[in-house]
Amino acid sequence: MKVDFWGQEFEVNMVVGCIGGFIIAVVSSMFGFGGGPFMVPLMSVALRLPMYLVVGSSLLAIFFSTTVSSVRHYQFGNFDLYFFLAMFPAAILGGYIAPQIAKRVSPLVVKRIACVGLVVLALNLLGVY
Repeated sequence: MKVDFWGQEFEVNMVVGCIGGFIIAVVSSMFGFGGGPFMVPLMSVALRLPMYLVVGSSLLAIFFSTTVSSVRHYQFGNFDLYFFLAMFPAAILGGYIAPQIAKRVSPLVVKRIACVGLVVLALNLLGVY
């Protein structure tokens, strides 16, 4: 499928995107972390999209997965209102500031920071630290 974004055209394999997105949504919902650390590599490496398109698109895709997962976890009683109220303002602030920083930094630096973040997340999930 060809995607046209602000005058640039990209070739995207929708089968890989749909299957990858489904797997990421299931895994992130089961283990309770956002799908961003996996959606960004899927879109940038497997789908070969540029980082400026990947960031916004992955956030939109993750929004729906996270909303449904959050509602289901709330229904199962896995929800802490006070923790949510503490985290929500920080998430809004970070979501506002981070794109402004990424806009001023080269895409290569953004990819490298994302790689470091993935390694730290993986080590944490594996219980290394």
